[in-house]
Amino acid sequence: MPPRYMFALVREVSPQLAQCELTHLERTVIDAQQAARQHREYTQALQALGCTLEWLPPLPHCPDGVFVEDTAVVLPEIAVVTRPGAISRRPETPSIATALAQRAGVSLIAEPGCLEGGDVLHIGRTLHVGVSKRTNAAGIAQLAALLQPYGYRVAPVSLAGCLHLKSACSFIPPDVLLVNPHWVEPATFRPLRVIAVDEREPHGANTLTIDGTTLVSDAYPHTRSRLEAAGVGTRAVDVSELHKAEGALTCMSLLLA
Repeated sequence: MPPRYMFALVREVSPQLAQCELTHLERTVIDAQQAARQHREYTQALQALGCTLEWLPPLPHCPDGVFVEDTAVVLPEIAVVTRPGAISRRPETPSIATALAQRAGVSLIAEPGCLEGGDVLHIGRTLHVGVSKRTNAAGIAQLAALLQPYGYRVAPVSLAGCLHLKSACSFIPPDVLLVNPHWVEPATFRPLRVIAVDEREPHGANTLTIDGTTLVSDAYPHTRSRLEAAGVGTRAVDVSELHKAEGALTCMSLLLA
């Protein structure tokens, strides 16, 4: 049975969001105030699905600070604070370490390892980890060593053309993988039932499922229709301004059971 998330760690949007790190997108004008309004609606959607919000300290001078998922990998037995591949994002991790230390034992990814939570897709006892420009082999090896005592398997995954593994695919319990097959090989995740994004919406694979409802960006209506046709219950949220910062639904919260 998938975990029932009770808490969501979130952080407000930095007024410097327009100076965010970008890897695969061209820089365009970002309205930080509009992004903050959309983020507020996103957090309200989390609350509507049963999550209690816990707000991390604001980091106004960290443009990407709202994307808290990248700073940690959290399991019932252990929390692993990451070492982001983007140097500008490393000041984000101390506050997440402090927050998580109140709940469980915390371990750290250390130099030369790099790991970002957006590259980690947790399915059962396996954590699939994308080998990306933000996550390297040393970071994956450290994660595997930290989780091995708890019976988890860490499996590296090759990517092409996207920022993180969760840019390319997301797991929708109990058995669905939503995927852009041009960015990651769907067969990697057998025996899950595969649904491909609509080809007009290559960035549509990132979704967030909480207690049986799957949040989908309303920028991707055709992909949402495919999910609904397959029997997946969805709810659309507008995060279009945050997409310009190469953000998506999973990356704006850390969900804790």
